[in-house]
Amino acid sequence: MLDEPQTRLAGQLADADLLADAGDFAGNGRLAVRDPASGETVARVAISDATGARAAVDAAQGAFPGWSALLPQSRAAILHRWHGLILAAKNDLARIMVAEQGKPIGEARGEIDYAASFVQFYAEEALRPNIEGVTSHLPDAEMELWREPVGVAALITPWNFPCAMITRKAAAALAAGCTVVIHPSAETPLSALALSVLARRAGFPAGVVNTVVGEAATIVGAWTADPRVRALSFTGSTEIGRLLYRQSADTVKRLVMELGGHAPFIVFKGADLDRAVTEAVKAKFATSGQDCLGANRFYIHRPIYDEFCARFTAAVGKLTLGPGMDDPDVGPLIHDRQIAKQQAHVRDAVARGARILTGGEVDTALGPLFFRPTVLADVPDSAAIMSEETFGPVAALSVFDTEDEVVARANASEYGLIAYVHSLDPRRIYRLTRALQYGMVAVNRTKVTGAPIPFGGMKQSGLGREGARQGLEAFTDIKYVCRDWA
Repeated sequence: MLDEPQTRLAGQLADADLLADAGDFAGNGRLAVRDPASGETVARVAISDATGARAAVDAAQGAFPGWSALLPQSRAAILHRWHGLILAAKNDLARIMVAEQGKPIGEARGEIDYAASFVQFYAEEALRPNIEGVTSHLPDAEMELWREPVGVAALITPWNFPCAMITRKAAAALAAGCTVVIHPSAETPLSALALSVLARRAGFPAGVVNTVVGEAATIVGAWTADPRVRALSFTGSTEIGRLLYRQSADTVKRLVMELGGHAPFIVFKGADLDRAVTEAVKAKFATSGQDCLGANRFYIHRPIYDEFCARFTAAVGKLTLGPGMDDPDVGPLIHDRQIAKQQAHVRDAVARGARILTGGEVDTALGPLFFRPTVLADVPDSAAIMSEETFGPVAALSVFDTEDEVVARANASEYGLIAYVHSLDPRRIYRLTRALQYGMVAVNRTKVTGAPIPFGGMKQSGLGREGARQGLEAFTDIKYVCRDWA
């Protein structure tokens, strides 16, 4: 439960509404939820332990037969109600997000719309996993393929998109007929608990949606060891993804992993430079740079390098920085470890010959977690920022000469989530989209995600896909039936 909640909500969600879900599997410990902008504690949430984690699986396992047996139309109706309740509570959910995550309020409202879109999409997809026929190769035999839910699904979600990452996973699993146990990040449990309140109001039966707050190693460790948990979907760092991969091996779970990214942003001569600059700012500084899709390495064709640097720096210099409720362009970072990473990457790049064109330091007048939007020029490939995910508002610019060179440099990474390309040459665009080793390629734009598309990466950026019809695959098994009526 929440002790002395200070989020001061009104409307669809009140502070007291979070009490029911926070205490479902809670022990005696308390977790302080802190506002990154002010450093103030906004709530203290009761946390669970391994016993509570197993109790959540008990509840999900007990609810699974009834939920999976429901007509798809019935599951869809409840998902549609959840979708409507999320939209009705958009302002309250956005305020909760700002209070615990620091995201600018406009971005927070946009995330709620994004989160709701997955619930609507999978409410409709729930009606479509029909039986497939197979042309028989055996005399007198009829063959069918059924898609059946795998069982209990564990969903492990991050702090940077505390609502959308829950609904993208949960809506797919629930539509497939699975029950879910959810572990949100310790930095942002309030958004998860609020979504659970709305799920309960939408009419999900007891045990179908279960949210457990606590130490990740304790909660998730209990789930990876539990053979009743048949699928695990995780969004987070590649390092933690590798750990969960190993922990899930003994119980051979179905895995979906959306892991780290280190996106290249490539601009060729002849591109629409105004558009490239505008999109580069979006690709780097949305969510204060704390986005796995955020552009990290900017490769600029030599003939336009100086002009791009000047225009991009001018645009970045106009970005506003401040608390989320003021709706700035860039808000605070989530914790001091993120600040330390920005500082380390800037120091290392400068030591290796990079130039700071703007930013490069904490805005102490605003607070310890406000890092000024930063542009580094002439960054060599040896700099840490060119191989490590920055996850903050620091852009690293580097020049290139040839197409083959930039493709090789862009692909020289363990990551392969998304790449951005700006060019007006259709043949070059075709070559780049084929040659880049990334699960998604954005051409002359930044916004590419949404419920209808399969989100995911190559190499060590993840396994499987989320969103689209492909997002259902991890939560279903194919059952083949061969029948003879004789």
